[in-house]
Amino acid sequence: MKIKGLSLENFAVTISDYLRINGIETVLTGGACVSIYTDNKYMSYDLDLILMDVDKGKEAKELLITMGFYEEGRYFVHKDTEYFLDFLSPPPSVGSEPVKEIAELTKGDRKLYLLSPTDCVKDRLAAYYYWNDRQSLDQAISVCVDNEVDLSEVERWSNIEGMNDKHKKFMAQLLKQKA
Repeated sequence: MKIKGLSLENFAVTISDYLRINGIETVLTGGACVSIYTDNKYMSYDLDLILMDVDKGKEAKELLITMGFYEEGRYFVHKDTEYFLDFLSPPPSVGSEPVKEIAELTKGDRKLYLLSPTDCVKDRLAAYYYWNDRQSLDQAISVCVDNEVDLSEVERWSNIEGMNDKHKKFMAQLLKQKA
C-alpha cells in the first residue's frame, strides 16, 4: 500500500479504510479533522483515531506493523510519511457528551469516518474552554467559516459544559471573522 506523498486527507482515508476492511472501525478526531474541514489552513501531522472497539487495539497495531509502521512512544510512525497515528479509546466524545454525529468522507469506494463539522468545533472549543488553548479557538472559528456548523447546538453544548462566558468570546471572534 502506497502512502508516500499522500495529502493528509488521502492518508487518513487510506489508513482508516485499510483498517475498516480488516474489521477495525475508527473515527478521526482532533486537529486532523480541522485540516480536512479547512482545506489545510491549519495543518496537523498527528491523526487521532478513536478505536470503536477497544479490544481491537492489538489487531490494529499488527496491521500497521505489516504496513511498515513502528511504535515510537504512543504514536505509530512510518518512514514514508510525515504523518503519525495515535489511537484513542472509545467512545467518541466532546467534553462531557458523546459525539452526536459521525460524518463520512468517501473517496471512490474508500471511507473515512470523522467528527461532523459541528462536533469538530466542539472538540476544538473543549481545548479552548478547559486549557485556554488559543490555537484551538482559532481552529474552531476556521471550521465555522468554511463549513455548515449548527451554532445553536454549539451554544447548547457550551452551556452544559458551563462555559457561557468563553462561548460568548468564541461567538464574538466568529462574528468578527465573518464580517
